[in-house]
Amino acid sequence: MAKKAHQAKSISNRRARFDYELGDSLIVGIELTGAEAKSLRMGHGHLRGAYVTINKDSELVLINATIAGSAGIKIDESNQTRPRKLLAKRKEIEALSEAKKQGRTIVPLEILTSSRYIKLKIATAKGRKRYDKRQTLKARDESRQIDIALKNR
Repeated sequence: MAKKAHQAKSISNRRARFDYELGDSLIVGIELTGAEAKSLRMGHGHLRGAYVTINKDSELVLINATIAGSAGIKIDESNQTRPRKLLAKRKEIEALSEAKKQGRTIVPLEILTSSRYIKLKIATAKGRKRYDKRQTLKARDESRQIDIALKNR
């Protein structure tokens, strides 16, 4: 029997790139149940409002990420946003802990489902101020206007 090809679906946190100035990124594993893994492979989840923290036992924990069930996949509402343990090496966790002590935040960027294992891409980030966001929007609009003007020539 031939293997079924995995569809390369990744669930990304587009808002993180706008709200934060991203630093070093890291790919870590995520501890899931079977129903959650199946649901993520089908694309039923989002990282809106999610963040990563380090608990007392020096473990990474993903908080507030929603994995919703669908027809045939039952996930209780209380379990859709449960805290999920992240799997990383001790040195990586220590480096993230140091970044957290320096005032940086650990932000989930993307859930990668293309390989055999489901992984989470996280990054250390520094929050942007409102005026930084406005400057980003202004620069984006200016570049868009320039591109349109060059095409119309």
